Amino acid sequence: MDFSLIDAMAIIGSLGLFIYGVKTASESIQKASGNILSRMLNVMTKNKFSGILIGFLLTSIIFSSSSTIVMVVSFVNSGLITLVESVSIMLGADIGTTIITWIVSIFGFDQYLSYFFIFLFAIGTPFIFSSKNKLKYIGEFIFGVALLFLGLSLIIKFVPTPNEALPVFEYFKKIIPLDFIDNIFFVIIGVLLTLALQSSVTAIVLTQVLCYNGLLPFEIAIPLVLGQNFGRTINTELAAMSTNVHAKRTARIHSLINIFGFLWMIIVLSSFPILEIINTIAVQFLFVESVYIAAGAPIGIAIFHSLYNIINTFVLVWFIPQLVKLATNNIKSKGETDEKYHLEHLTTGILVTPDVSIFEAQKEIAKFGEIVKKMNGFLKNLIVESDTNEINKLLIRIKKYEDITDRIEQDVADYLAKISQGEMTEKLSLRVRGMLRIIVNLERVGDIYFQMSKTIERKNDYKVWFTPEQRKNIIDMFAVVDDALNNMCLNLNCNYDNVNIEKAKELEEAINNHRTMLRKEHFINVEKGEYGFKSATAYSELYSALEKIGDHIINVTEGITDER
Repeated sequence: MDFSLIDAMAIIGSLGLFIYGVKTASESIQKASGNILSRMLNVMTKNKFSGILIGFLLTSIIFSSSSTIVMVVSFVNSGLITLVESVSIMLGADIGTTIITWIVSIFGFDQYLSYFFIFLFAIGTPFIFSSKNKLKYIGEFIFGVALLFLGLSLIIKFVPTPNEALPVFEYFKKIIPLDFIDNIFFVIIGVLLTLALQSSVTAIVLTQVLCYNGLLPFEIAIPLVLGQNFGRTINTELAAMSTNVHAKRTARIHSLINIFGFLWMIIVLSSFPILEIINTIAVQFLFVESVYIAAGAPIGIAIFHSLYNIINTFVLVWFIPQLVKLATNNIKSKGETDEKYHLEHLTTGILVTPDVSIFEAQKEIAKFGEIVKKMNGFLKNLIVESDTNEINKLLIRIKKYEDITDRIEQDVADYLAKISQGEMTEKLSLRVRGMLRIIVNLERVGDIYFQMSKTIERKNDYKVWFTPEQRKNIIDMFAVVDDALNNMCLNLNCNYDNVNIEKAKELEEAINNHRTMLRKEHFINVEKGEYGFKSATAYSELYSALEKIGDHIINVTEGITDER
């Protein structure tokens, strides 16, 4: 029977089902675990070997090294782990990718075990219809695993045998044994296959099936798998292109890990009897058939995939500082603007679990608060500065920071909107609403500071000067507002569940009392003719604006604590 276009479409559909099963299982287990996985990642990275272990466990649990790497980027961005600590997790994640190839090798090709997906559907159905989110996510995970095995069984069914694709089979047989150029050629094919499928695991599983059906010789499968493993780095680099400097450096380290692995393994493939070593391990230690026979080839691929990643990991673990230095030198920071004025903590374009994404947003909002706090200092300096050049510099800087607050509000709001599109608990939904309230108020504070700078600029243009008493009163009120901003920033950096609003209320009352005192004194001084109309107008505008800022500061803490 000839291999037809319909057969090709059937294989593509089966691969799609397999990929969807892996994706569903991965996403649902992340949802079901809540923030447990992210806490594991944060706690177990204190030394390189515990980092490798957590990377391996995390990838094994969620079926996806890509998700692990995205989570790692999130934690590097948030400052919870360093770039150095992240490398060991990525090394462990590379080993974790081998788990699916072992599951497929052991269970996927057994005539009876491969059909247990039917029972998984039966087990998962009651969970799917549960009203409790956690049970529902567990049901989705079971369905994902079932779809994985259903897709695998269909791939095995539709992939052609040697008789159905005889010219291809004869070509493969003809070029064995492979030389260095042949190995490079099939590595490139492996890379392209991973790029086409957007999944190295799926590409490797397809290779296992082709070997199991007898179409692909084991000798050719090995360089293919090496290329498929390397292809992941291109996907990671492409995903990081639109992200910040931290994500780019993390992706570059991942690429360096795989480039090094590719270089030494391609030399080994062409110079040493690595295939015989794999065959010996399979036959003498795992008691399976020869890897050169179709039935034994999937196990041989799993052995190679594991050996490659394990050896690569335990060689590179001693060179982590050098990898970080290479990536840092290769991906240069743009300086102050890159570190202060662009999103540091949000992995734009890449969303992980809702709790981790919200944590990223919290860190960005905390940075937003620090930027607003700096504006308070700029305005205070503007009040006392007499040098025209310095005044102009401060005015330009305040305008720049006001633009920054506008941009951060928009970017964080867009990010929170993306989070809201996914499934969330009621608590997380409330947290997102609170964060939206926070960023609106922070942006409004930035606007008020800018308007205050325009008031001072007009005052200076009209050659209107404050009396020493006016200047002292305004500076004192800036100090009270600064205390409130310090407390606000402290709250923004805390666990929101642990924030107490009472201190914020006390500080807001202090701002209101100070405004009231200044207003009373102001009316008395105006009646006495202590200062002119223009000076009085600018003075009242400034202390009234500072009181409005106090209102927005308390609104920020109310957004944190969900008070109205």
